[in-house]
Amino acid sequence: MTEQLLLDPTRKPSAAGVERAAGKVADILPKTPLLPLTVDGKTIWCKAECLQPIGAFKIRGGWHRLTDLDEDQRKCGVVAFSSGNHAQGVAWAAQRLGVKATIIMPADAPLAKLDNTKKLGAEVITYDRLADSREELAAELAGKTGAVVVPSFDDPWIIEGQGSTGVEIREQMIAQSGAAPDHLVACCGGGGLASGMSLVNPEADITLVEPEGWDDMKRSLEGGSIVPVQDNPPETECDALQTLIVSPLTFNVLKARNANALAVTKAEVHHAMRVAFEKLRLVVEPGGAVALAAILAGKAAVTDRTVITISGGNVDRDRFAAIIGA
Repeated sequence: MTEQLLLDPTRKPSAAGVERAAGKVADILPKTPLLPLTVDGKTIWCKAECLQPIGAFKIRGGWHRLTDLDEDQRKCGVVAFSSGNHAQGVAWAAQRLGVKATIIMPADAPLAKLDNTKKLGAEVITYDRLADSREELAAELAGKTGAVVVPSFDDPWIIEGQGSTGVEIREQMIAQSGAAPDHLVACCGGGGLASGMSLVNPEADITLVEPEGWDDMKRSLEGGSIVPVQDNPPETECDALQTLIVSPLTFNVLKARNANALAVTKAEVHHAMRVAFEKLRLVVEPGGAVALAAILAGKAAVTDRTVITISGGNVDRDRFAAIIGA
């Protein structure tokens, strides 16, 4: 695929785009570790994206997108919307590149995510998650300022950037076990991470994991078409995975791969956070622990080459202490 096609905003995400993103990420960031964990006598491999500089895999998509802005776009800046991890990824890239970033964040986002986004130099505008449309707010702001909108998953650059995680996983699994992964279990909000990883691991089975009540990707895949989260969804600590409706870009990739999806409970997530802390010495946020929760609960099958994503570690200190100490 030519460079020109890889810069076309109307393109679909591709394996070539993921490989290009992986090269850009490798130039500035070390690989996050792939850690072994024994579960019921079998070894699973845990991709510790919670150890990224912003505490989440979202740094990948942010960097891939912003480094492809042209000079005029950089002058106008970017606007993004996120509960916190994508916010930090975009803010980190913007600060490094000298680009103005405005981030629209829900008022109930974890304080750690709000504070970290501000510390990275971004302007933060808050909104009511259930009453306002973050997409409409971003579009309105972009219309006034000329800023480029950087969605959290509905964008080929973002999907390809997050997919660079899958390039690292493939290389690390071959180096550490002698073979590529045959099962990827990924935390899922909008599906950017899972769809991007699936593009560069075509022989691996794909399992997506969402929090109970926010399983719109699961229901969409089961029904064969996109459906939104059901009315009056329950409160969830998995703020990073509160996506009201997924996008055709991610859905179509995952549907074509016959991806499986499932949901986990609050109790299962808390147990996974404790296991990650005790066995892997990792601080993991609720949304970043759902893939591990599915494995520990016996909901997702385990093979000798199963890899899970531990996608984020941005959790308020008091909340984490209460969960770990329970």
